[in-house]
Amino acid sequence: MTDTTTVPPATPRRDRLPGRALLGLFLAGFISILTECLPAGLLPEISRTLDTSVSLTGQTVTLYALATALGAIPLARLTAKWPRKHVLQLALGIVAAANTVTALSGDYTLTLVIRFVAGLGTGLIWPLLGGYAARLAPEGRQGRAIAIALAGTPLGLALGIPLGTLLSSLGGWQVAFHASAALIVLTMTWMWVTLPNLPGQPLDVRFKVSRVLVVPGLRVILFALATYMVAHNILYTYITDLLRHAGMSDQTGWVLFAFGVTSVLSVLVVGTHIDQHLRKLVVGSTLLFAICVLVLAVFSGVPVLVYAAVAAWGFAFGSSPSLFVGSAINATGAASDVAQSITITVFSASIALGGFLGGLLLAGLGAASITWASLALLIAAGAAVVSGVRYAFPKST
Repeated sequence: MTDTTTVPPATPRRDRLPGRALLGLFLAGFISILTECLPAGLLPEISRTLDTSVSLTGQTVTLYALATALGAIPLARLTAKWPRKHVLQLALGIVAAANTVTALSGDYTLTLVIRFVAGLGTGLIWPLLGGYAARLAPEGRQGRAIAIALAGTPLGLALGIPLGTLLSSLGGWQVAFHASAALIVLTMTWMWVTLPNLPGQPLDVRFKVSRVLVVPGLRVILFALATYMVAHNILYTYITDLLRHAGMSDQTGWVLFAFGVTSVLSVLVVGTHIDQHLRKLVVGSTLLFAICVLVLAVFSGVPVLVYAAVAAWGFAFGSSPSLFVGSAINATGAASDVAQSITITVFSASIALGGFLGGLLLAGLGAASITWASLALLIAAGAAVVSGVRYAFPKST
């Protein structure tokens, strides 16, 4: 019997974007990254429950990102033939169950194992979002659909820490994890009703990881993505220490709020132009981010400039996942499913690496060093983006 919810894999002939379905994909990405970041603002409280140090408890974030990086490619290949909505529902169910058990756990080792499992669930979710959105969108509007679907990622990064802190104030850190599990269940329900169940696409044997990596332009895209994201995570993971160095530790909440607002604004602005001006937007995002970091490095003692720089940083970063994933899809064509898995692996590994390198810099050279290290990385990213005009970030896109 034919599944009446299944639609052909070809792009639907519609003039309008499927807003309700894209909202489901947006929420899936949002809750995934929210779950990853959630412990970061709750480390002292969680460490007391688990009877361990704050630094060791912080590994719950690193391990989650590591699991996502390790799982993205093999899990994408394993589930390539499965109906897309079924894969998303399974992955979200894993993350919801893991969040519930995390809230109930009082054992450090068990918590690490659970967080690793949750990271694997996210490793299933992220590689699906961009391609799923592109297949749902009408011809010529795939870029905008991808931008909407992936907008949950920067928003989750921006809101994960403050939202976790707010929820924990209502009744302990466990409340934050129970609330996230409930949000996942609501997201699963919404997706079940609104999201067409696109069939899986068996991976062509030609599209092995080693062969996709030699597609012209992809390695440049991955290098630019890695340097950009490591730079971001060096700064964002230790934003509290950076603001303390600037004498603004009492304004952390407002600074993060400014970052979050402009991240959302970035999605709204960039989403309307991404299909016609992808290269210009990638170049602009990278250069604007570099300028912001330079301002933070040189004028950290001027609060108004710190606010302006962080707000502009949020605007530059907000749509960056959409820009890089969109570039990877354009560069790889029929092999885009594998390319997305590789891109998500690099993205997740950059989160873990940025936190690790930032910690080393902070401990060895102080808070000022993280801005200069990030600036050096962004210069490298900018050079890759600007020079990748032929294949990676062509003018024609």
